[in-house]
Amino acid sequence: MNTNQLFLPFLIFAISSNSFLSSASEAPPAVVDIDGKILQIGVDYYILPVVRGRGGGLTLDSIGNKTCPLDAVVQEQHEIDNGLPLTFTPVNPKKGVIRESTDLNIKFSAASICVQTTLWKLGDYDETTGRYFVSIGGNEGNPGRETISNWFKIEKYKRDYKLVYCPTVCNFCKVICKDVGIFIQDGVRRLALSDVPFRVMFKKA
Repeated sequence: MNTNQLFLPFLIFAISSNSFLSSASEAPPAVVDIDGKILQIGVDYYILPVVRGRGGGLTLDSIGNKTCPLDAVVQEQHEIDNGLPLTFTPVNPKKGVIRESTDLNIKFSAASICVQTTLWKLGDYDETTGRYFVSIGGNEGNPGRETISNWFKIEKYKRDYKLVYCPTVCNFCKVICKDVGIFIQDGVRRLALSDVPFRVMFKKA
């Protein structure tokens, strides 16, 4: 056996190893909760504001005089209220870890009295307010054109985090890319696309 035959398998192994290490190092950082622990799939968390004195955690509400559907994702009025727990499921649920800048389904763990899914989605454009509000009623998983409104991201923002709508699950879809912020409508603190991000942190429920 000549030296070239011995060298070739080693070269292939070296290239494969370098590719693996490179792809591993390029994975986005994991999102951590207020205790410094990595967010996991299937675990309940509260989304809480970093800035105190401007409301609490997130919950559901109906807009107007109707009882159902509970279609608005809103912030609790009082900061002592944690709101409802939520789960995060990335586009590739086999990974098990929630990472920054990765497409996610976000879902309230609590059941709705209105018999509806509690998965977040981006609602239609509201001409009255000129806003896109975060609502519920999306379909979990199945990344693609049909579910484009159901995917959000967690991104690092200074020392904290922010929520973002900028799905990348459809290569040929034209999407809006904006931060999720707070829009006050009739005294209700609703989640909506905004130029001012809602700075958040995560607490295990």
